Amino acid sequence: MTDWIGDVFTSDIGWDHLESLVDVGDRMAGSDGERAGLELTRDALADAGARDARIEEFGIQGWERGDSEISRGDEAVASGRNACIALPRSPSDEATGEFVDLGYGVPEDFERDLTGKVVMVSSDTPDSVDRFIHRREKYYHAVEAGAAAFVFANHVEGTLPPTGSVGTADAPIGEIPAVGVSKETGARLARRREGEALTVAVDCETADATSGNAVADLGPDTDEYLVVSCHVDAHDLAEGAMDNGAGTATLVEVATALAAREDELDTRVRFVGFGAEEVGLVGSSRFAADVDPNRVKAVVNVDSNVFGRTLRLDHHGFDALEAAGERVSDRFDHPISLGEELVPHSDHWPFVERGIPGYMVSGETEGRGRGWGHTGADTLDKLESRNLREQAILLTELVVDLAGDDVSTARRPIDEIAAALEREGKATGMKITGDWPF
Repeated sequence: MTDWIGDVFTSDIGWDHLESLVDVGDRMAGSDGERAGLELTRDALADAGARDARIEEFGIQGWERGDSEISRGDEAVASGRNACIALPRSPSDEATGEFVDLGYGVPEDFERDLTGKVVMVSSDTPDSVDRFIHRREKYYHAVEAGAAAFVFANHVEGTLPPTGSVGTADAPIGEIPAVGVSKETGARLARRREGEALTVAVDCETADATSGNAVADLGPDTDEYLVVSCHVDAHDLAEGAMDNGAGTATLVEVATALAAREDELDTRVRFVGFGAEEVGLVGSSRFAADVDPNRVKAVVNVDSNVFGRTLRLDHHGFDALEAAGERVSDRFDHPISLGEELVPHSDHWPFVERGIPGYMVSGETEGRGRGWGHTGADTLDKLESRNLREQAILLTELVVDLAGDDVSTARRPIDEIAAALEREGKATGMKITGDWPF
């Protein structure tokens, strides 16, 4: 009965898939690299024993990085990929204005006259604020305040500028040029350039592109099914090892383990490797829009795990999901971190916002923000195969548990989801970024 645990703990399947993904290189949404990652994942799911493995294509607004810099007159004060990079879906444009450092960039920092200014904010959120303030919220606060350009400074040392998209579902290309700079570059700009006229210039290409979702099924052909998901795309600056090669590798490892336990599954399991997550949850939003909510028993979405050894399950207040996580933790006498607050980011969210039970699965780490995630430092050397295997074991058991006929999951009313977002202080930011769905 427990032979499968030893098989997973000695398996190289997931780690080999992770290595294959990072060796692809650029997996930016709509790129040839993303397509290669989707094909690798489709084939790995088929090799694991899942049936009808395929890629379901869809069109997206593409974005291809060019050069970017911050300059003072003819003098470049931040240029090159170790100092200044464009944020994906920034418009190809340049703007000049008085440079203003807004510190953390919490909402009240924008309550001043910023018309025509070049504003800089940190990627961090202070402990005095009871919620994480997302990059896109800060960007659209700057847009609403009339800023001419947006500078996003990393709060983590190491001379690495952070990336991350701007834009909305309705307007995929942002309104003002946006760049990321390293912590060191940001500190230098704040010390030397406050009040000076600086120019932010972004060169990029935007053209229609094609992305897709890698999909396959395992278990009985029931009308109701579980979705076990990840996103395959990654930003173009690094290997995307943690975000989200790790989640994709875990998906493949779990599929392999579940194939060996297929007779224990009472409910069909649909594996989905989403495309175009990093540019606005495009793949998962399209997929979720087409499902019958009453047929999706639960969503287990894995994003940015493995680096943190302790598995974290954010269950969004769905009692059945919390209970399942507790059962698996108790069964293995192994710690699992559980969170009930809503996490309106990553590919579980298009399901959860419709009241469908869903987990955000990650690895627990200290501090706020991504750290070196979304930078050129998101590389394979920071991850351990032991963590991948342990987390795959726990998630395999979690899926088998949830698939049981004796486990029922209740949807949450949409107005209850909306009220929770208001209560947790997240509604304001979502309305600013155009992500408010209600």
